[in-house]
Amino acid sequence: MGCILKGGGGLYSRLVVGAVLLAAGAGSRIGNKPKCLLELGGVPLIRRQLIALSGAGVDEVVVVLGHHAEIIEPLVQAFPVTVVRNLRPEDGQVSSQRIGLAALTGKLDAVIVALADQPLLNAQDIGALIGAFKKRPDGKQVVYPQIAGQRGNPVIFTAEVREQLLADAADVGCRQWQAAHAAEVFPFITDNRRYKVDIDTRQDMARFESETGHALRWPADVAA
Repeated sequence: MGCILKGGGGLYSRLVVGAVLLAAGAGSRIGNKPKCLLELGGVPLIRRQLIALSGAGVDEVVVVLGHHAEIIEPLVQAFPVTVVRNLRPEDGQVSSQRIGLAALTGKLDAVIVALADQPLLNAQDIGALIGAFKKRPDGKQVVYPQIAGQRGNPVIFTAEVREQLLADAADVGCRQWQAAHAAEVFPFITDNRRYKVDIDTRQDMARFESETGHALRWPADVAA
């Protein structure tokens, strides 16, 4: 990915950051359609996520596809990303997460795990999360956004956590690691609700339009 944050200076050294973007779900709660292809302002959500990650200076991105891969992949091919497929997406998000983490190839300081169905996240939001990670207290390896006591996404963690996840049992993902290492997890307290907004159901779509005044629409070939 192109990076705009490679300049020197500042209080904190620049991190080399990778990201795993999860887009393998079936969309079973929204009519078995790919949520990441919902369009906001004519732009699919998955492309919005890739633009946000790039704009925040993320160095390497792996996109994990599974269900609906054939119709999603053409929309990401224009980006300098690695696309991998989870051949058993029914095994759940942990399996997709681990496939994505294994596909990262660079020497990284930190890894972001992001969802492809968050319509409002932008480069500034990703940058703020990276900034919170830089400023985390000693001994903390995972940082997640917390809004009014509730968890948001994405999550960011050290390269050491990535290595531990890949060395652990196949059913262990980032959430399970956090549960087992609670003392090493740090909440980034914020009032930015964009970290909490994702789309799982048609009710979520309706709520999003009611609260923002902006509609999410399927492209014609998916809506049919």
